Amino acid sequence: MLTRRHFLLTASAMSLTACASQSPEAAVSRMAPVEPVAPPPPPPMPAMYNAVMTEPFPIPAVPAGVVEPRLWRREVANPHRDYAPGSLVVDPDDAFLYLVQEGGTAMRYGVGVGAAGFDWSGQGVIQYKRKWPRWTPSDEYVARQPKYEPYSIANGGMDAGPDNPLGSRALYIFQDGVDTLYRVHGACEPEYLGKNVSAGCIRMLDQDVIDLFERVSDGVTVTVLPSVKPGRFEGIY
Repeated sequence: MLTRRHFLLTASAMSLTACASQSPEAAVSRMAPVEPVAPPPPPPMPAMYNAVMTEPFPIPAVPAGVVEPRLWRREVANPHRDYAPGSLVVDPDDAFLYLVQEGGTAMRYGVGVGAAGFDWSGQGVIQYKRKWPRWTPSDEYVARQPKYEPYSIANGGMDAGPDNPLGSRALYIFQDGVDTLYRVHGACEPEYLGKNVSAGCIRMLDQDVIDLFERVSDGVTVTVLPSVKPGRFEGIY
């Protein structure tokens, strides 16, 4: 004889069995949808990377989120103590240029450096500096990039301006009195800072090369350390 107690226990067990037999997919389907988590906003750029409107040609602001904070200009403990104050040291693998200072510190700048096969290492001097320089590509460069033939040596080069690949400033590297054809210069597009994409020159943001220009004297030593990083990006810009 079925009692009311027996009926209730049986019904309860059937209910538990039904719950236990539900598929995980069915359970998930009743869950509230998970909203995607928005990535945090990029850190704001320091004011030193604002637009510069006091130059002969305007220099645009560096947009937020494009340049890694590690590549921002800053004063750091000098990792190259063997070099005299005033010297420049370029570490192509970390994409840094150091201006050695007194007291064990250095100004550190993020740079873009030469792609594989086009990088230069060694020691030279900054023979001279120029504001808003004229760009005269070498004949070898024009042979690789024929679109620049109108600005060849024979045609007198390219006037200064926002389209000039040397940007707002250039520091000319000589070795044993001979022009190496390598420069420290501006006009590095922010997205290429820290990358190995140039035809050998040390490329900087215009805001940074202007700062460096005012701190460096003609005749200072510049040392470009050899790269030891494998698998460098092989692109020419």
